[in-house]
Amino acid sequence: MSNPLDTEAGSELFSNYEAELKLVQADLSQKLDQIPELSGEPRKAAISQAERALDEAKELLDSMRLEKQNIPQTSKQKVNQRFRNYESDVDAAKRKLKSLDGDRQALFGKRYTDDPSGQDQQLEQRQQLLGGTERLERSSGRLRESQRIALETEDIGRNTLADLSRQRETIEHTRGTLLESEGYTDRSNKTLKGMARRMATNKIVTVAIITVLVILIIAVVVSKFR
Repeated sequence: MSNPLDTEAGSELFSNYEAELKLVQADLSQKLDQIPELSGEPRKAAISQAERALDEAKELLDSMRLEKQNIPQTSKQKVNQRFRNYESDVDAAKRKLKSLDGDRQALFGKRYTDDPSGQDQQLEQRQQLLGGTERLERSSGRLRESQRIALETEDIGRNTLADLSRQRETIEHTRGTLLESEGYTDRSNKTLKGMARRMATNKIVTVAIITVLVILIIAVVVSKFR
């Protein structure tokens, strides 16, 4: 049979199809092994069941063929190899079933004839109808599973958008706080510059006063010695 399931190399939906295909292959293989031991009506029933299982396997292969297009390029080589193995297995089962179905003497037993009776035709039609109903139910189940995964993906997308919205609000709030801090910084710089100018002015006035006092003292001293 095919390689073991490698969930790291495919999408979740592809892995689901793969797991389901392995179950169908096991059931088909068991039916093909039982058919050579049967004859007559039991053999016909077993072949019909094997045909339905083969149809289901083909449907799963078609679904996997579509889904593997969504798999990342880094994993496609491994997935394509597994897919080719599954196709080879299904083709081999198809050939084996065809060879078993070709043994009409074993299929119809002693009632074998080139012109099957109306009763046999009705039975075959009923079996085909049942097989079509089962295939429809399986397809509906896979459709529901795809819809469930799509809804889950949509929920994840909504949650992600909500998280991004909250992060945007946080960034905008932080930006507002930074702008407010810059305003405070500008006002502080202006205040410091004003204080520096006043200190420079006071220093000049103080130097001027001291100079005048020194001049007056010198003048007084000079006048006393005259």
